[in-house]
Amino acid sequence: MRAFFIAAGLAFLLVLAACAGCMSSSTTPSYSVDSNGILSVTCAPVTTNETVLFANETYTESLVILHTQTGDVTTYLSYPKNPKAVLLYLPGAGEKITGHAGRMVQYAADGYAFMFLDYRGRGGETAGYPFNPNTDYALFENKEWPEYYQTICDISSAQAMLSSRFGVPVYAVGGSNGGRYAAVAAGVDKNFAGYIGISTADWGVKAAVLAQGGSGDILQFAESLEPSTYLPTISPRPVWMYHNATDPIIPFTQGQELYATANEPKNFTEFNGDHGINPDVDNRLMALLAQIYGTRV
Repeated sequence: MRAFFIAAGLAFLLVLAACAGCMSSSTTPSYSVDSNGILSVTCAPVTTNETVLFANETYTESLVILHTQTGDVTTYLSYPKNPKAVLLYLPGAGEKITGHAGRMVQYAADGYAFMFLDYRGRGGETAGYPFNPNTDYALFENKEWPEYYQTICDISSAQAMLSSRFGVPVYAVGGSNGGRYAAVAAGVDKNFAGYIGISTADWGVKAAVLAQGGSGDILQFAESLEPSTYLPTISPRPVWMYHNATDPIIPFTQGQELYATANEPKNFTEFNGDHGINPDVDNRLMALLAQIYGTRV
């Protein structure tokens, strides 16, 4: 497995501008949540700095920093010269980029770009607080930006940058907690080609609010956080989900319940392993992508 940092400092490559959605630089960032709990965002433009960490004739690995108005977001990108599609991956809690170095090389060798986005509050290189619906609801009530919504903008901005750069479909992919963010982002941003969720399910915030008799703003906010609010809206783009039957962290039945909210086209696959992305998921996913983009190399 090639370490991601072996060639740090090779080159400072470029500075790019990216924008989430069709928005001019003069537009004021804003968000809204409709009566069904569906979030809409107008995101501030971001700039990106990319530093190449490794490059050969087959693929390039780089560190890409998204400079947003509310802080920097760290991402890592691996890509072949002419990728067929891009997988924008949102990791679960505790996942390190070093654990994905071999995977990123594998996807690049198979013809796909792979971006690891270290989103806010995950405990990695990007600053922020862990998922906290209470803190975010206080911001929501005060007409300020919840961190959760800022993260959706970060994901959408990364999508815009990748789509502009490579000119190929970009899929929102996520494992565990990351699968929740990816589902919301794919629903909010129609420019994603589809959604791929691994070992994931709803947060359970909406169910908790309903159990306590909550209604009005607090229920609307809770709905805006849940993947199941958005999965039905992803169609006709595909929803592909992967879950292990004996998952010790997010029960298999909860994954099935989330999947049931999606409309066709969709596919649910039981994989071998434990919790989160692993080689079996990689092989199954690349086989599925090969049906769309051609035979695996």
